[in-house]
Amino acid sequence: MRTAVVKHTSKLTISLALGVIGTTTMATEEPKFELLSKHGHIELRRYPPFIVAETLVDGDMDAASSKGFRAIADYIFGNNVSSGSTPKQGSEKISMTAPVTMEPVKPASQGVAMTAPVALQPLPNSGQVSQEPQAMQGANRWRVHFVMPSAYTLSTLPKPNNPAVQLREVPAKTWAVLSYTGFNTETGIQQRTDELVAWLATQKVKTTGSPQLARYNPPWTLPMFRRNEIMLETE
Repeated sequence: MRTAVVKHTSKLTISLALGVIGTTTMATEEPKFELLSKHGHIELRRYPPFIVAETLVDGDMDAASSKGFRAIADYIFGNNVSSGSTPKQGSEKISMTAPVTMEPVKPASQGVAMTAPVALQPLPNSGQVSQEPQAMQGANRWRVHFVMPSAYTLSTLPKPNNPAVQLREVPAKTWAVLSYTGFNTETGIQQRTDELVAWLATQKVKTTGSPQLARYNPPWTLPMFRRNEIMLETE
């Protein structure tokens, strides 16, 4: 039993942290939005400005998700400097919100501004506006972010000690969001992304930026109860 615990420390750490999302804090706060319209499992939402803690990580979707989650969880669990204090004056724990978001990103110097709630997302070429956003499947560089609690501003949030974690304010945006349940695989999320892009094309709605994968539940959640979303910013 002890050997198994040691062997899977990273997975257990992430699971326990995500368990916090699945119990108390997730129920406390998610990013607020205005529902503009609903079309089956697709919604158009208007999000007001919010602040994210984000990091860029390399690897496939699973590896990047784990590495990015650990880096930002480390920040909100106390590896930071409280606002207005020196490094010796202590840190601050930040309540976790949901979802955790990922976005695929172009390698190296081609990174562009990302916007969304907490999730995972690949990035497009700078300035790209297209009905064919950055592919999720096969991406090997990702931006992972958590939305910070709404009580904070950039000036009041604790500062990350890890330079790989950055704080950024995202302006108000309108998003097309496709919701679904079940497990996430690269093939599956690409199919969902293609479905959302195709629907937007039929509605003559243009998109900009990269798709984002937002996940709301801890890893032990049964597939039928998992809440996932593919998000695309619209013009």
